[in-house]
Amino acid sequence: MTDKFLRAKHWQLFLLLFGVPMLFQFVIMTSMISNIEASGSPNPAMMFDQMKFFPLIMVVYMAVFFSWFWSMAIGLQAKVPEGVKMKVKKFKIFFFIPLCYMTLIMFFMGFVFNGIADGTEDPSGALFGGLVMIIFPLHLLSMFCMFYILYFAAKTVKTVELQREVKFSEFAGEFFLLWFYPIGVWIVQPKINKMMDGEYNEETMNSLDGSI
Repeated sequence: MTDKFLRAKHWQLFLLLFGVPMLFQFVIMTSMISNIEASGSPNPAMMFDQMKFFPLIMVVYMAVFFSWFWSMAIGLQAKVPEGVKMKVKKFKIFFFIPLCYMTLIMFFMGFVFNGIADGTEDPSGALFGGLVMIIFPLHLLSMFCMFYILYFAAKTVKTVELQREVKFSEFAGEFFLLWFYPIGVWIVQPKINKMMDGEYNEETMNSLDGSI
């Protein structure tokens, strides 16, 4: 699976990461508007019934998103030059924290939306207040971990590209491209495709030979 993500074309990843989720959301919003127009007035239960599909869409999106970053950070380790140490264990810990957190949030949202749509759940202010107190620090931790995931993946890509230890200033471009992935995927993924085909290694060796 890792190899498939590394060899995937940029347009394929763009469709999976951005195109398909946007299409699903468009279909859901169109369905909600159509139902409101048909009934003549907004029905909260009906709206929540439509929203119960949103967590499923997010789970699919997260599966693709995290799989892509895992592939970059772990799948490219075999191409990292000898002597360069990458903190892979630290990355794995930080990787699974936001993954577990976001998965639990999505399942909770699905449970709440289903309950409200069926009329079995009556959300209270105390419940949501308590959840905010729990979720807020976890959300901050998850955000920190996500930035480290971006940092590690960008550093791995640049290390493989240059075949040496790199500083943040050298892979800051990749970091921000991965942060804004709907744009970055068109630039970063072709580089990764070349790495998988060995083209970057050949270019690096040729440049080293030419400088001797």
